[in-house]
Amino acid sequence: MKPIIPIFFATDDNYLPIFDVALTSLIQNASRDYNYVINVINSGLDKEKCNIIKRLEDENFTINFCDISDEIKTVSAKLKNMYHFSLQTWYRLFIQSLFPQYDKVLYLDCDLIVLGDISKLYNQDIGDNLLGAARCHIVSDNDIFSAYAESFCGVPSQNYLQAGVLVMNLAEFRRRDLENKFIYLLNKYDFDVIDPDQGYLNAMCNGSVKILDNGWNKEAIPAPLEGELNIVHYALYKKPWQYNDVLNQEYFWSYAKTSPFYNDILKMRESYTDEMRIKKEAANVEIVEHAKRCLKNKNSFVNLVIKGNPDWFSRLQISDAQ
Repeated sequence: MKPIIPIFFATDDNYLPIFDVALTSLIQNASRDYNYVINVINSGLDKEKCNIIKRLEDENFTINFCDISDEIKTVSAKLKNMYHFSLQTWYRLFIQSLFPQYDKVLYLDCDLIVLGDISKLYNQDIGDNLLGAARCHIVSDNDIFSAYAESFCGVPSQNYLQAGVLVMNLAEFRRRDLENKFIYLLNKYDFDVIDPDQGYLNAMCNGSVKILDNGWNKEAIPAPLEGELNIVHYALYKKPWQYNDVLNQEYFWSYAKTSPFYNDILKMRESYTDEMRIKKEAANVEIVEHAKRCLKNKNSFVNLVIKGNPDWFSRLQISDAQ
């Protein structure tokens, strides 16, 4: 019997065609020495589109669409939908409790293309760290974002992880009670982060992340490549289905052309107007201004939780603070 590799995505209806492209690339490059269980966490999806995506199932791949609306309804009102981040980006924080059968999983964003064998990512030895992840060059290579990482979140900018590709040690997540601590922090402080769950993950997991080569999560920016190019991630506001000048966009289109959603994706690009681009580019400027405001905000992770208590996360007693 082949070993099982569980892989998680999160999406809404709008991103289903993009997810189809990402999943196609993953399947075509994956080792056949494993069986893969693809769990797509969501809050309701178009069944017809899901059935089209199910065509990708074979003897090595099973695809499950998992509606978690009921399970997260008590905290869903607190989850922010901001900038180019969708509401679904938060869902990875609930995998540990919703899927107790897994002790180790992969989480992947939908806006990426897998060029390497995904089993090699799963088999990365991350020890007893909470996560394996590449550093976020969008943050570390920008002075304002670097200051945000260090002064607001309390994380050295060179260790600030990019949360779109994660090796997740769920056994350790449970041992450290990460999900409940996240919910507590969200309810008590509701920090004004610029990068939703990524900010929380960085603050909570700081010091317990195995840093991986960015070849496993190569952002579409001109940062140096570390190792082999295994995953291209269109993590910035520019997406190939919205813009014509995205770095490494050729990888996306090479797989998109094979998708039954190809015409839908072309329509996405054709219908994305200059007015929409101007609005999105304004939001990209605003996120920098937002980071500057965070630096002046006294209600930061550093000031409210971390300052003077470097071991704050392990010492956090939820029962005493509810």
